[in-house]
Amino acid sequence: MLKFTQDHEWLRVDGNVATVGITGHAQEQLGDLVFVELPAPGMTFQQGNAAAVVESVKAASDVYAPISGTVLEINQAIVDEPGVVNADPMGKGWFFKLKIADTSQIVGLMDEAAYQQMIG
Repeated sequence: MLKFTQDHEWLRVDGNVATVGITGHAQEQLGDLVFVELPAPGMTFQQGNAAAVVESVKAASDVYAPISGTVLEINQAIVDEPGVVNADPMGKGWFFKLKIADTSQIVGLMDEAAYQQMIG
């Protein structure tokens, strides 16, 4: 199941784990990423908390936790090579995996059609 937030994060839900990243639209708006800071495994976030930071040639931006949970794993590849996010934002450019704390929060997120409509 793939869901989206108004802050341009996506999450792919598989059981009680959500893989989180930023959308293609978000990376296009940011431009070429030059730095990614990810949370440490074991950190816990509430829905909407700033969880990661991205910096591009244009701006710095927070990446928010789309749902509450605990970080299980991070994608070290995008820390080492931030351009992976630009090249494949919804694939190899994922940011972190969360153990979902409250699955009911997923219901409030957008599906792909609603997200596409939001960004126009």
